[in-house]
Amino acid sequence: MRIPVRKQVMWWGIAAFTLALTLWLLGQAVLPFILGAGIAYLLDPVADRLERAGLSRTLSVVVITFAVVLAFVAVMLLVVPILLRQATALVETAPQMLEQGRLFFDTRFPDLIPQGAGLQQTLVDLQAAVGEQAGRLASTVLGSVTGVLGGIALLVIVPVVAFYLLLDWDNMVEAVDRYLPREHAGTIRQLASEIDDALSGFLRGQAVVIAILGTWYALGLMFVGLPFGFFIGIMAAVLSFIPYVGVLIGGATAIGVALFSFWGDPLWIGAVVAIFAIGQIVEGNYLQPKIVGGHVGLHPVWLLLALSVFGTLFGFVGLVMAVPMAAALGVLARFLIARYRDSSLFTGQAVPDEPAQPLLVEMVPTGTVADRLRAARMASDRVRSQQQIDAMQEDLTRRDAEG
Repeated sequence: MRIPVRKQVMWWGIAAFTLALTLWLLGQAVLPFILGAGIAYLLDPVADRLERAGLSRTLSVVVITFAVVLAFVAVMLLVVPILLRQATALVETAPQMLEQGRLFFDTRFPDLIPQGAGLQQTLVDLQAAVGEQAGRLASTVLGSVTGVLGGIALLVIVPVVAFYLLLDWDNMVEAVDRYLPREHAGTIRQLASEIDDALSGFLRGQAVVIAILGTWYALGLMFVGLPFGFFIGIMAAVLSFIPYVGVLIGGATAIGVALFSFWGDPLWIGAVVAIFAIGQIVEGNYLQPKIVGGHVGLHPVWLLLALSVFGTLFGFVGLVMAVPMAAALGVLARFLIARYRDSSLFTGQAVPDEPAQPLLVEMVPTGTVADRLRAARMASDRVRSQQQIDAMQEDLTRRDAEG
């Protein structure tokens, strides 16, 4: 008997709610495993390509692990110290930049911010607050980042989880496929394929875009001699996964630092503006269309909403899961909208009932049924006669035993 769709939806909804509740309760405890699974997911195509080149799965995973560990160590030794040092210096210099900006506006545009006005007082208070909290904020933020990066969970558990999941990734996918509900297996496979296309296209494509933009911004700003240029360039590139956010925040920070450092030398200020303008033109007209392409389907507002909602509900774990969940929910939303457009709720037309199962009639030669009935009666008579003979033999055996 077929289970009604409404009941199936209820049970699967309960399962999804239980999973979300479990993630919320576990919190940071599942973070290393989520990161490990994400790394394995991203590296699985590389392992598959090495397998097609002739390597075994185990050897492919060992080669990938060695390359990733080597790259991670290089980044930790060469890049992270520079980022931390420049970020700390930028936070400590921010009060001076705000003060110089306030004095500039007071001198050049005295009527723009009247003395004693609420806006001017707000700027003064902001500058004082930044000056008081800069050191504490830098030490807290950078200390927490260092603690996360240096924690045993991320340095030990994540690589181990990623290694074993990458080793058995194809087997796990096959095992999950075997346990899909048979009635909806085809639909689930189609949705999973669309989610994979959206998610992999976004993550892998955006990683390449971030690497190219980060190299361009960091080297360009360092070349013109902008203080904190390496940190600002990397920050702008990392934030570029949300369109326009990276260039706005990074560009505003870079131009503000350029005005503070190169005041009176407009050539270098223009060079900073040109670096971000060229980066934005190349990203919008070449990198995004050619590398990311049409795989994504994730609107910037949808990404911001996902980051905000999942970050509020699940903390840092939610921020890590925001992009995959946004991709999955986006695919599911498009699937449900397509179903809605095909339903009577949208068209206003009643859906016809499913046709009844046809009555199957078997055509046989004349006399076939009579022959089968005669054979059945003869078989029944033989069974009955054998039962009588067995009963008589048992009766004689019993009488002999009694006599």
